[in-house]
Amino acid sequence: MTSKPAKISVQGVTKTFALGRETFTALDDVCLDIAEHEFVTVVGPSGCGKSTLMNILAGLETPSRGRALVDGATVFGPGPERGVIFQQYALFPWLTVRQNVEFGLRTTGVPKAERRGRAEHFIELVGLERFADALPKTLSGGMRQRCAIARAYAVDPSILLMDEPFGALDALTRVKLQEQLLRTWSQDKRTVLFITHDVDEAVFLANRVIVMAARPGRIYDVIEVDPAIVRDEAFRLSPEFAALRNRVWHSVYHQEGRTASAAAGATAN
Repeated sequence: MTSKPAKISVQGVTKTFALGRETFTALDDVCLDIAEHEFVTVVGPSGCGKSTLMNILAGLETPSRGRALVDGATVFGPGPERGVIFQQYALFPWLTVRQNVEFGLRTTGVPKAERRGRAEHFIELVGLERFADALPKTLSGGMRQRCAIARAYAVDPSILLMDEPFGALDALTRVKLQEQLLRTWSQDKRTVLFITHDVDEAVFLANRVIVMAARPGRIYDVIEVDPAIVRDEAFRLSPEFAALRNRVWHSVYHQEGRTASAAAGATAN
């Protein structure tokens, strides 16, 4: 029986940038397959190319060599099947929460009644129904990020690309949004690629943790997390979490100079 093709496939991607008369290699021969509905986190030291990889998948950068595919088609630019969420919320300050969530639907010509219903659904999904008519300036950082997540969901992407979306938040808000994101994902599943610099966050959220090495950016290790584990406070305090965290921490901060990209371990089952 033929196996189902990967939802996201990164095939030998290398990305170089010009630095004056020289070049800098941000990614070197990165290979990665992500299955449909999988939640994958990417973590690594500063300068390992995490955001460059995200930008290539979002269609905001083009590889110097290799290719990225979504549903078997090469990525040449942004597309509606990919929702992108950055660390900065990028909300329109003059629009309410509801209007921000409706924005993408309005630009694609979705009728008013339908876009209102879809916006209300996702506003409720992220717990902002009491603030639907509020402007972003009146919201906390965590609430603004939930609004950005609802806006990304509203246009019905099959993939969410998230680049350190909780990086600027305080620790308590960050934990609450991690749990909220997982609840949302479990109710209305998408394929998620989540970039983070936080080891605990990477372990708590992921089905798989991809550890990258820097200079040049490449895949260093792939760590599986049992998808059957209930992601709650008990898991955060468990020996299983501690063991996974220690393994990821060691892979990130005590890399031993391996040069292989671990591509075989990076492919989806």
